[in-house]
Amino acid sequence: MTPGHLRAERVGVAVADRDLVRDAVLDLTPGEVVALTGPNGAGKSTLLRTFYRARRPTSGRVLLDGEDIWRMSGRRLARRLAAVVQEPPGEFELSGYEVVAMGRSPYKKAFQGDDDGDRRIIMDALDALGVTALAQAPFDRLSGGEKQRVLIARALAQQTGTLVLDEPTNHLDLRHQLDVLRLVRGLGVTAVIALHDLNLAAAFCDRICVMHAGQVVADGPPAQVLTPALLAEVYEVTADVHAHPRTGVPQISVHPDQEGPS
Repeated sequence: MTPGHLRAERVGVAVADRDLVRDAVLDLTPGEVVALTGPNGAGKSTLLRTFYRARRPTSGRVLLDGEDIWRMSGRRLARRLAAVVQEPPGEFELSGYEVVAMGRSPYKKAFQGDDDGDRRIIMDALDALGVTALAQAPFDRLSGGEKQRVLIARALAQQTGTLVLDEPTNHLDLRHQLDVLRLVRGLGVTAVIALHDLNLAAAFCDRICVMHAGQVVADGPPAQVLTPALLAEVYEVTADVHAHPRTGVPQISVHPDQEGPS
């Protein structure tokens, strides 16, 4: 898997004369892991949807390796970029294995079955997410966290050089949050990850891109971006930022008894 170069060039998304995203610029160099953060309603999910063609920008464009993604066929894009979306999936009448096997569809002709190589990739993906035991379980009967890990395994089975993950740690307990982010970090692919947990973003991502009111307001290394001033302005909380004593990674401690600016 060759890491992709994903770039949003002044992307804007407007609905009914309301700007959801305005002039967003985000450039991911190959192999870089970037966290997309910001409060609810900041425009994170809307921007991510433009990356996997779930929403067409009303201005600007999204490039993958220098090519406008809207000029690619769906199959060609799916061989280069995989997405784990936030919207709850439909009630698939499929097993966990069959859901993960859907990640192999960009490489197949109509009605073509899985070969030994496909089956190995599918089982490896299930194993990587710790859900091998769910291979034969009905997907629609799984817990929210189990479904999430199966869907991440599906993206992994797609074997692309670029991953777009919209709150992949949603529904996961702490251990599995860490497992998923370690996995993504270790793949060597380009990844943009929408995250609410800023401490996890700082620990696992090369850069943090902060959105507020539809705009990118900060973008850089965690130690540069995560400041008390930014947290007060964007999240309206009073917080301290200090280096973790073992890793040196910035960590945020919120003052629960104080309010940020109104």
